[in-house]
This record gives sequence, structure tokens and C-alpha cells, in this order.
Amino acid sequence: QVQLVESGGGLVQAGASLRLSCTASGLTFSTYALGWFRQAPGKEREFVAAISWSGGSTSVADSVKGRFTISRDNAKNTVNLQMNSLEPEDTAVYYCAARYRTIGLVKTGYHYWGKGTQVTVSS
Repeated sequence: QVQLVESGGGLVQAGASLRLSCTASGLTFSTYALGWFRQAPGKEREFVAAISWSGGSTSVADSVKGRFTISRDNAKNTVNLQMNSLEPEDTAVYYCAARYRTIGLVKTGYHYWGKGTQVTVSS
């Protein structure tokens, strides 16, 4: 059974940093691209960042470019999202997702999803 478990969310003030982690089990981690998505209340789930199976290719949404960084550790079956200079607009539930082989910038194609972790940024 595949499981993705996110951690690291919380309540912070604007300008602060958070590091989200996602630990995967039940799949051959090194063969999956990983992505982070977020969903704010009343909004669609949107792409935040993704990383290829090898870690050699990454992509981040324009709204977080220069502030968020995605990385992975295949030895530990984890993917991380370093979030700096957080803004109130970053408030959302953040989800980790896995997609076989190819990196993707939309929800379609991501086969497995975590349950999410809440990030709240106060002004």
C-alpha cells in the first residue's frame, strides 16, 4: 500500500520560513517524480513545485519562484519543500504527490497523494 505522509506545516508570520517534508512508502521511490500542490479555501488545488525521479530536473510555479525550493533524498524516500519569505497568500493545505517517471506540472498524472499539511501565514 502506497503512503505519502506530509509534515512540517504550521502557523508562522509573514516573512518566516518553513520546511515541509513528505515521506513515501510502498513504492519504488526513485522511479517516481514528486510534486507539491496546495489548496486554499474556496480555490482549486494548484501546482507549487515538482522534481524528477533523479532530482536532476525541478520546476516551480511562478508565484513561488525565488522563494520555494524542492529537493529529494532517494535514500530516505523523502521530498522536501523549503519555503522562505512566506506571504499570507501562501496559506493553504499543502499536498505531496507522486507520478511515475515523468515530471508533471498539473494534477493529472499524479497517481498517489498525501493527506496534506496546513500552512498558515499571518500578516
